[in-house]
Amino acid sequence: MTATDLPASLIPTLPGQHYTDPAVFGLEQSKIFEQMWFCAVRSADLPTPGKFEKVQVGRESVLVVRGRDGQLRAFLNICRHRGAQICTEDSGEVKRAFQCPYHAWTYDLSGKLIAAPNLTSMPDVDRVQYGLVPVHLREWLGYAWVCLADEPPSFEEDVMGAVVERLGDLESIDRYDLDTLEVGRRITYDVKANWKLIVENFMECYHCATIHPELTEVLPEFADGYAAQYYVGHGAEFGGDVKGFTVDGSEGFEKLPGVADDQDRRYYAITIKPSVFVNLVPDHAIFHRMFPIAEDRTIVVCDWLYSKEVVASGKDVSRSVELFHRVNEQDFEACERTQPAMSSRAYARGGVLVPSEHHIGAFHEWVTGRIAD
Repeated sequence: MTATDLPASLIPTLPGQHYTDPAVFGLEQSKIFEQMWFCAVRSADLPTPGKFEKVQVGRESVLVVRGRDGQLRAFLNICRHRGAQICTEDSGEVKRAFQCPYHAWTYDLSGKLIAAPNLTSMPDVDRVQYGLVPVHLREWLGYAWVCLADEPPSFEEDVMGAVVERLGDLESIDRYDLDTLEVGRRITYDVKANWKLIVENFMECYHCATIHPELTEVLPEFADGYAAQYYVGHGAEFGGDVKGFTVDGSEGFEKLPGVADDQDRRYYAITIKPSVFVNLVPDHAIFHRMFPIAEDRTIVVCDWLYSKEVVASGKDVSRSVELFHRVNEQDFEACERTQPAMSSRAYARGGVLVPSEHHIGAFHEWVTGRIAD
C-alpha cells in the first residue's frame, strides 16, 4: 500500500525500519541529538562550584559543571591527552578541578589544562588549546540546554519557538515561573522503546480513553481522542466536579502566583523537539527529559515541579505525582508493546494515522527531513 492508495482521512506513518534499524538511529544521533539544543540537567541540581552531572547526548558524553564564578558550563567528557573519559560517575562534586584517572591530566572548572605530569618540561603545550572541548549551553525554564554543533541553531526559534507554536506566545509559559519552582519528586523510567514512539504517544490522545482512565476522569475532553496539542493555545479543561490535578480529582495546592485566570483549571502539554515534554497545570508543572540510548531503549527523567513553599513545607505531593506517574507507566507500557511489532513484516511499510493524529505526520516529516541527507 502506498500513500496514494489510502483514503483521504488517513496518512501513512514511518515504516517500521525507522524504529529498529541501528543505522537510522545513528543518523538521528548525528543529525538530530548532536545538532539541536538538548535539555541536559536541572540547573538547581548543580547549586555550588564543582558540582557536575554527566549526560549522554547522541554519541557523546557531556559534563555539565558549576564554575567558580557561579556559571554553568558544558564540556565533552574526554581527556585531550589519550581520550579517556574523565568522569565515569553520573554526578558528583570536585573541589577545584577534574583529573583524568589515566595519566592525571588536570583541568580547572573553566576547562583549562592546569596540570599534567612533566607539563613544565613541555612549554609548547598550549593549556587553553588542549583544554576540555567546550559545548554550547543556554539556561531556560530552570534547565541547562546544550548543543554539540559547531554553530548551534537559533535557541529562540527552535526551543522558545516550539512553545510559541503550541501556546501562541512566551508569556503564557512565563506565568508559571518554572525556573523558580523546585523538584518535589523525580522518577526515572527505563523504556524499552524507540524515542519516536514516545514522542508520538505524547502528542496524541486517540489512546486516552483506552489506557488512561484516571486522566480522562480529570480531563473529560480527552476521552474524545483529541489531544490538547492539536489546537494552538488550547488547554484541556478540568471536569466540573474535579478540584485539582490529582489521581482522585481531589484538591491540589494553591494556584501558582503568576498563572492567569484563563489558565486556571486547565492543562497544557508542549513538545519541544527532539526530547522534551512540558505539562502545565495551575499548581505545578511536569517536565520530561528524554535520553535516547539505542534504537529500542530510551531513558526518561520526569520532574514534578512545585512552588518553593510547597516543597519546603514538606506537604504531601503524592496524589498529584501519582496521577501523571500512572499516565507515564500506561504510556510507556504501550510504547514497549509497540516496539517489537516495528520489526514485523506486517509493519514493514508502516501503519496509518487517523485525522486526530495528523499532526504526528508533521513530526514524521520533520524527522525524515533532518536525516534525509
